[in-house]
Amino acid sequence: MAILSASGLEKSFGTDVIFRNVSFELQQNDRVGLVGINGSGKTTLLKVLTGEYAPDGGNLYQAANCTVGYMEQHVCRDLDRTAYAEVLTVFGPLLALEEELNEVNDAVTAHPTDELIARQSALNDRFVADGGLTFRARARSALLGLGFSDLEMGQTVGVLSGGQKAKLQLAKMLLSGANLLLLDEPTNHLDIESVEWLEDFLRGWNGAFLVISHDRYFLDRLCTRTFEMSHGRLTCYKGNYTAYLEQKELSDLTAERRYTRTQQEIHRLEGVVAQQRQWNREKSIRKAESTQKRIDKLEQTLEKPDAKDAQLRFTFPVAVRSGEEVLKAAGLKLSFGEKTLFQNVDLQLRRQERVFLLGPNGCGKTSLLKTLLGQYQPDCGDVRFGVNVQVGYYDQLQTNLHFDKRVIDEIWDAYPQMTETQVRSALAAFLFFGEDVFKPVEALSGGERARVLLLRLMLSQANFLLLDEPTNHLDIASTEALEDALLHYEGTLFIVSHDRYLINKLADRIYWLTPDGAIAYDGSYDDFLAQRRQAQAQKAQAEKEAAPEKGGNAYEARKAEKAALRKQRAQLRRLESRIEELDAEMASLNAQLSDPDTASDYEKAMDLTQKLTDAKAESDALLEEWEALSEALDAEA
Repeated sequence: MAILSASGLEKSFGTDVIFRNVSFELQQNDRVGLVGINGSGKTTLLKVLTGEYAPDGGNLYQAANCTVGYMEQHVCRDLDRTAYAEVLTVFGPLLALEEELNEVNDAVTAHPTDELIARQSALNDRFVADGGLTFRARARSALLGLGFSDLEMGQTVGVLSGGQKAKLQLAKMLLSGANLLLLDEPTNHLDIESVEWLEDFLRGWNGAFLVISHDRYFLDRLCTRTFEMSHGRLTCYKGNYTAYLEQKELSDLTAERRYTRTQQEIHRLEGVVAQQRQWNREKSIRKAESTQKRIDKLEQTLEKPDAKDAQLRFTFPVAVRSGEEVLKAAGLKLSFGEKTLFQNVDLQLRRQERVFLLGPNGCGKTSLLKTLLGQYQPDCGDVRFGVNVQVGYYDQLQTNLHFDKRVIDEIWDAYPQMTETQVRSALAAFLFFGEDVFKPVEALSGGERARVLLLRLMLSQANFLLLDEPTNHLDIASTEALEDALLHYEGTLFIVSHDRYLINKLADRIYWLTPDGAIAYDGSYDDFLAQRRQAQAQKAQAEKEAAPEKGGNAYEARKAEKAALRKQRAQLRRLESRIEELDAEMASLNAQLSDPDTASDYEKAMDLTQKLTDAKAESDALLEEWEALSEALDAEA
């Protein structure tokens, strides 16, 4: 059953048509990826689906049981609000109702009137019916379930990691009761562990989602359908991203062949018409007219394939071949103040190796690259480059661009030996055409600045590239062009990246950076995952086997643990029983407050209101205790 469907949707901004005739359906458990080049209208479509933008044409149907949750690219705008308060914003109407109810309660206490008491009763009924007695406990429970500690709930949004901010948004969507998630680049700024957590969450999600992402590995693992936005139209494909690529290639080839065959047939028939008219006989003229009708019909159905979007096409040439040993680092340690970022880091790279550096956000990957480049001085350790090694560096923060320069000057000033024609030709290969070359660097998008940096790197002809998150800011097409260039690069690569598709395609070896060193794994990303799982399983097995040897009191310890567990479960049952009693008591008190006879008895109404307040306070406290105890029991299990 479709929970959301679109028919003939159109959207324009002025004379700029973003998309037209967009039609699709989303079923209850659909997992759909939405792909397309930057600027193709993907985010605009999501905003039409949420109602933020009104469509200029077409129809949008949303089932009565469909609740939409929207996860934007740029989120949590109030950075001074605590994580807990940010999640509570999803209960805005309840918070407003609670504030209004508190004001009425104060007014009833000060000057009770029939009108105020009736309003108090009505507001209280609404508050209880809408979940006002439990929404705070539900918010806390959701955050606990997503891995937040009580300390982290009290931290401001501004100090949270990208992964934690993403989890805040998910908590808000879950609490909103959404069963259709619209996700706009949810993996942006997440480290690999956070992305894997998000994948696990979405795989277990009991609902539908439509996700915009340039993370091809993410799309492959999750999506069962793929929508492509291109040239203002939406095309639906079955399967994940890899299946979509295969189908699209076949579809484009079929369309091109059909167009060519139809053109050839039209050309042949035009020759027939010319010949028949040349004969200038009545019968041949009639045949010519009939043939012309066939030509007209073919021309009406002739559909020229879309021109292919301009794409990057480049290579990384190497000016000089390096020696066999490219880099050797031993015992590197780096600290900032009293905080040690990493220590005991040993690295070794040989010519033409493709090595990736992975690790959680904040572990020091970028700092390690800058240490290798000499931009940071290590506390101890040694860095040595091999013979004829020429280093090129891609900075993910793009700080080595000159924002006050024009695009053409950014390249020309770095390579003054080039002619203007050569510079403009190089820029055209990186999709800077015509007047685009005179744009100030400051006015460029993140993706455009990334292309300028890649061009500068290409022109350097370095034989050892250190790349820090090179696919950030790039759309899928540009990422695939970069991937192809790196595949054919004859130098050595050392790359920091969270793009698992890229890692799988390129990696010979992976280093996992920890505070106490860099652990080496041979092979691709999938090989790395398998080796880590095997190591974790072996460690768990060793700990299990060693557990009985820790002392003769193992039996007594297990017995005590079981006894404590029984007590906790008994306490949980008592709490559940008492919470049910309080729910019944509050329902009874609300019913009494609704009675007109009670409403006219001020003292009785005040007494009932106080009892209701006390019962609510006790219920909230017991709910928090119940949640904490449930979490502890789940952890034990």
